[in-house]
Amino acid sequence: MKKLLVRWLRRAVGFVLIAGVVALVVVAAMPKPVVCDLARVARGTLRVTVDEDGRTRVKDRYVVSAPIAGNLARIELAPGDRVTAGQILARILPMALDERSRAQAEAQLAAARASASQAVATVARAQTAAALARTEASRLQGLRERSIVSTQEAERVSFEARGRREELASARFGARVAAHQVEMAMAALGQQEPVKRGRGRRGRHPAPAQRRSEEMQLTAPIDGAVLRVVQESEGVIQPGTPLVEVGDASALEIVADVLTADAVRIRPGAHVSIERWGGPTALRARVRTVEPSAFTRMSALGIEEQRVNVVIDLDDPQELWRALGDGYRVEVRIIVSQEDHVLIVPESAVFRRGSGWAAYKVVGGKARLVRVRIGQRSGLDVEILAGLREGDRVIVHPSDRVENGVAITGAR
Repeated sequence: MKKLLVRWLRRAVGFVLIAGVVALVVVAAMPKPVVCDLARVARGTLRVTVDEDGRTRVKDRYVVSAPIAGNLARIELAPGDRVTAGQILARILPMALDERSRAQAEAQLAAARASASQAVATVARAQTAAALARTEASRLQGLRERSIVSTQEAERVSFEARGRREELASARFGARVAAHQVEMAMAALGQQEPVKRGRGRRGRHPAPAQRRSEEMQLTAPIDGAVLRVVQESEGVIQPGTPLVEVGDASALEIVADVLTADAVRIRPGAHVSIERWGGPTALRARVRTVEPSAFTRMSALGIEEQRVNVVIDLDDPQELWRALGDGYRVEVRIIVSQEDHVLIVPESAVFRRGSGWAAYKVVGGKARLVRVRIGQRSGLDVEILAGLREGDRVIVHPSDRVENGVAITGAR
């Protein structure tokens, strides 16, 4: 009896061992769940931006050029030096004018006077536009306080009024430069006719030396700073040779060249974030204009791209970006669309499927392929119009191992 019991015990242990081995083989042969990164479909704000590199530049600059041929004395100014209107920038000892040179100088004087007349008309037109925009902004502000118009509409009109003020300032700058060009053209001819150009309560700018037998002095047309000294050393120069570049370094704008496919979505007044400019926080700005003419530029991959310049004005006060100068590199993020309370998922969760889009939704621990219809894309997130609901879990970066019906694990 004892031997029989031992025999059955041995058989039972053998059966258990065999069953365990078979179970291990079956478990090993079963497909393992695929580990994936998961994300939930949620409602939020989708902000679509155009991100590009940009550069700063002085809004209004003036290149002081030689109006006549002569011997240039060494220019002692350096980039960054402050100058005032009427301050001497360069000195030229004129050469005697022959008939051809005199005719050329007379033509330059006539062109300068025509430009001055045109500049005066431009100032008058800019004054009218600025006054109208100011009145419209004041009217819309009152309507906004009574909730008759939206805040966005009032902000748009206020931005237009600001743009008109800046255009007026630029037109006045152009008028001062045009008057200065007349002075220089008259000096080239050695005329003694005074040029009236007031400085308000401070009086008027003195006319430069205008006798051919004496040294000719080229003066600054505006208050500002020296941006660049083009011709520093002394020597013989010809008419039209650029000498010094002057501008107001505190009046900066930002220029970013974007692809034309992106430019068609950018509207004047669009909000812009200026980042990676060297300061601790991003700067606020707005699009002033998208230039109408595009140009061709070669990309880093050797592909020709059609691009267009977008001109941006800074909204933050100068105290925050005082360290910025002319030609500095910045990164701009132009907001072309912003929608609130929309269904969004990471853009890496959707992929092309035939002529449409699809995603893998997790249902009961398994991947389920669903067709989706998408809307706006921000580069990080994508708007879901159909195919998914709020709270659904989707697979991010699905690998080749993910198929319809495959077990999924690794939710986050």
